[in-house]
Amino acid sequence: MENEGYNLPLFETKEEKGRVGYRVFAFSIFVGICLIWSYRLNFIPQDDEGRRRGWLGLFAAEIWFGFYWLFTQASRWNPIHRRTFKHHLSERHEAEFPGVDVFVCTADPEMEPLPMVMSTVLSVMAYDYPPEKLNVYLSDDAGSELTYYALVEASKFARHWIPFCKKFNIQPRSPAAYFASQSNHQRKEVVFIQKLYKELESRINVSVKLGQIPKEIRSSIKGLSQWKSYVSRRDHDTLFQIVIDGRDPKATDVEGDMLPTLVYLAREKRPKYFHNFKAGALNALLRVSSQISNGQIILNVDCDMYSNDSDTIKDALCFLMDEEQGHEVAYVQFPQKFHNVTKNEIYGSSLRVMNEVEFRGMDSFGGPRYLGTGCFHRREVLCGKKYSKGFKNDWSSKKYRNYEDSINEVEEKVKHLASCTYEKNTQWGKEMGLRYGCVVEDGMTGLSIQRQGWKSIYCNPKREAFLGVAPTSLIQTPVQHKRWSEGDLEILLSRYSPAGFGQGKISLGLRMVYCIYSLWAVNSLATLYYSTISSLYLLRGIQHLQSQLK
Repeated sequence: MENEGYNLPLFETKEEKGRVGYRVFAFSIFVGICLIWSYRLNFIPQDDEGRRRGWLGLFAAEIWFGFYWLFTQASRWNPIHRRTFKHHLSERHEAEFPGVDVFVCTADPEMEPLPMVMSTVLSVMAYDYPPEKLNVYLSDDAGSELTYYALVEASKFARHWIPFCKKFNIQPRSPAAYFASQSNHQRKEVVFIQKLYKELESRINVSVKLGQIPKEIRSSIKGLSQWKSYVSRRDHDTLFQIVIDGRDPKATDVEGDMLPTLVYLAREKRPKYFHNFKAGALNALLRVSSQISNGQIILNVDCDMYSNDSDTIKDALCFLMDEEQGHEVAYVQFPQKFHNVTKNEIYGSSLRVMNEVEFRGMDSFGGPRYLGTGCFHRREVLCGKKYSKGFKNDWSSKKYRNYEDSINEVEEKVKHLASCTYEKNTQWGKEMGLRYGCVVEDGMTGLSIQRQGWKSIYCNPKREAFLGVAPTSLIQTPVQHKRWSEGDLEILLSRYSPAGFGQGKISLGLRMVYCIYSLWAVNSLATLYYSTISSLYLLRGIQHLQSQLK
């Protein structure tokens, strides 16, 4: 009876209903495509060279559309749904839960408002998870003292916010999102917490407006002396500070309970060293966190994507800790969802097709791609461990918060891990950590992990796990889509190309779905030709279809 909870499944997988009906429908579409191709071949104009060239060009575009459509069917052929059983997980003792390190990345205090960043940090600090096993790291690629100051202020507010959330089971646990959703605050505790949060926002906004930390409080903030040698956001030493030390008995909230460890990091930057953007920042966090908390699970979120469900960690653990299948899972990916999508979704910012269709289809072939946010990774996999059939879960290792030195000694010890020269002549960015060489490093990293034999899981619970900010203007949307399409095309043309990179390790269906994204940029050329040439023919009064039927 003692180990009864270990034999119970932690999740179930169900196939999508109506699969047979859809396959019949898809077959009818394929027949229609073949008939169009046949028509084009049998009625090529011979009397006009210009018309013939245009006809053949349209035929080539239609051939492309047909083959691209075939790739898209891989993601629709056998979609599946996952459901977790957290109550089975809760039957295990919390002492067996792995340490979790949460990485929050920010890069610009002007483009990414600091109150928003701090709300994200506070939301992940307030997870329903043993605080001694929860560690939060903020990577500041701007190296701004304003961001550090805001984090210190947020850590003070956390002493009130975390017990408040747990006492009243607050959802979501982003203070900005919570107070925005509550119109009337009758309870005195809510009024008090909201007042504290408004004061926090005010202090942060005043410092941002001034462009500096108020002089009267500078001397009271530990760690600010590091900015004496600061030059610019592209040229500075490693800036590192443990804001809340989870080992310290005094690091408690107002109820006397332990607080999660909270760490600030701005890796070293020099003009002559390429910093590899977000991938470089996450790899620096991987190394630094290994010397502080060494959580077995890594969650990374963007600074604008707050936690919307305090049980999300347990959802992820249901897959990673499952006795039957958990040993195969490298990462659990949650969908990107947004709280600011316009009513009519003019620009498709909700990513509905990807979240509800394509990722469910990828899951049936071995798992979704890595999106770069809202993802739980095994640390050992990110650090280069390859899958082997004999691998088994080992969550009993208690390596979290294992450092014995003082905070000052630890801070000095780990600074070199975030230096510009540390990765030289190493496998970081190649076989370890996030991969370098592409603007969508997340997609390339996920593909290379799956190539090593690991599987991934797509978890899309009823309550959104994370909510972020989507582009809502015609200026923002093309910039984002351009970055995605260029990056995926780079992957197609690189050694990580899904066309051949995963052969023998990754299923054909999964490689086909990857190609949907990799060929997105190329698909635009056929679309542009087809829409432009057809329009020109109509403008010239040439209706080629009617003339052939006469």
